[in-house]
Amino acid sequence: PHIRIWESVRLTTLMVIGIGDFERAVCCLSFSKLDGGQHLVAVDEANEHVISVWDISKEKAHKVTETKSSTETVLGAEFHPSEKNTIVTCGKSHISFWTLESGALTKKMGIFDQRNMPPLIVVPFVRKSVITTSCWSQTIVGITLPADGGNRISQAILGAHEGGVFSLCVLKNGLLLSGGGKDRRIVEWDGNSYKQTGNLTEIPEQFGPVRTLSQGKGNLILVGTTRNCILQGTVYLKFNPIVQGHTDELWALYPHPTQNQFLTCGYDKHVYLWDSLSHTVVWSKEINECAHCCCFHPDGNLTVIGTQTGRWLVLDLTTREIITTHCDGSEQIECVRFSPDGNFLAVGSRDNSIYIYHVSESGSKYSRIGKCTGHSSFITHIDWSVNSQYIQSNSGDYEVLFCIWPEGADGTDINASCRSNSVKQLTATADDFGKVNLYRYPCSQPLSIVKSGVIVAQQCMSTHSIETIEKLGFELLELSSYSPNLTPSDHYLFGLRQFATDDEAQKVVHK
Repeated sequence: PHIRIWESVRLTTLMVIGIGDFERAVCCLSFSKLDGGQHLVAVDEANEHVISVWDISKEKAHKVTETKSSTETVLGAEFHPSEKNTIVTCGKSHISFWTLESGALTKKMGIFDQRNMPPLIVVPFVRKSVITTSCWSQTIVGITLPADGGNRISQAILGAHEGGVFSLCVLKNGLLLSGGGKDRRIVEWDGNSYKQTGNLTEIPEQFGPVRTLSQGKGNLILVGTTRNCILQGTVYLKFNPIVQGHTDELWALYPHPTQNQFLTCGYDKHVYLWDSLSHTVVWSKEINECAHCCCFHPDGNLTVIGTQTGRWLVLDLTTREIITTHCDGSEQIECVRFSPDGNFLAVGSRDNSIYIYHVSESGSKYSRIGKCTGHSSFITHIDWSVNSQYIQSNSGDYEVLFCIWPEGADGTDINASCRSNSVKQLTATADDFGKVNLYRYPCSQPLSIVKSGVIVAQQCMSTHSIETIEKLGFELLELSSYSPNLTPSDHYLFGLRQFATDDEAQKVVHK
């Protein structure tokens, strides 16, 4: 576990902090306010939830101090907006006030009187001396911090939302926004009286409950939801999605043969068509089955999606309607591929077989004409010859090995490979070390490598299969310098990268 500080426009890594310092995942982060963010507070998920303060004002970060925070879950941490050396943390039935003096942290606990407080989630400051916190039990709590160091509850708003209050946001005009989990509502409050102003809105069900709130430019509000969406809008007008993504494991990605688009699907039972230039969703569709693989017809007018149940379906990209559905056995469909001329479809199954279909009536009719057997393990990849007469395949026991495996590597080190579409002079592989390797094709002898590099700053800790690079977020890699004859569709490699925390894997499609 470690911390990365990013440049927010170009998305480049500015600083890496704490490699080897954190026992478990980092759960809370906050920049200091009064000194322009020269310090960073972090809390990890160790048994004692260690809190640490870092000086990030220089090129290399320096840890100022650390100490044990609480054996209870810590859910929020924040620097005081007007007192340089004060930090507030909160979590399960507690709130703590920390003072940083002489390189050490001292703690003072908040007092709840007779109230049996549920977990506190966030700690924004409404005013310099007042903290607001939200709870999992429909409550917003105000805590007064007078000059004498008091730390008692001054006001509690019960029943603020149906279900937990997952997020609070203090606006520049002093108003307070609260986001509900179960009711998906965003409510506006007066920051002094804690009374509703009458302005509220409800997020559409398709985007999920509110998880976090932040003020954007002007009056715009950014809303993060539990379904991997970021919405933009105001409490007076509707909210529109600006970022969407999958909410479960993402396994399938395939680039459109002629357009600047690509398709993704996974275990959340949703299919997304993306615009690769604007990085936005063109459309999405729920298919009611966990998807594992996909591919486009060479004409680009339809796609085939393989599922976990042995079923595969054909989806029309224009109408977004399912044209036909077929089933080959009861095991997962591992890969699907159209022949270059579009007249055949090969379906690779986890039952070790490849099913061949004849395609007719503009892709609306599929007739099985053969079944290829002989593999002793599940099918992993299928590739057609240029004349659509032959296929080559790989299986899970690595029966066919090429020179993309470095000396001493085992079969699991290489997760996927993909050949360029036009002149077919290049093939790319994705490995367990977070690297994309570019080879001359065919890769029939050692030392065929042309280029090797890490796509993004961080390495991939865990990978699956891919379509044009790593089925785990998507990255873009220029190839034109290696082969000037490549078509535009060959100038990029798309990959999916999956990031995991100690609690739950986070699935994000990004550039």
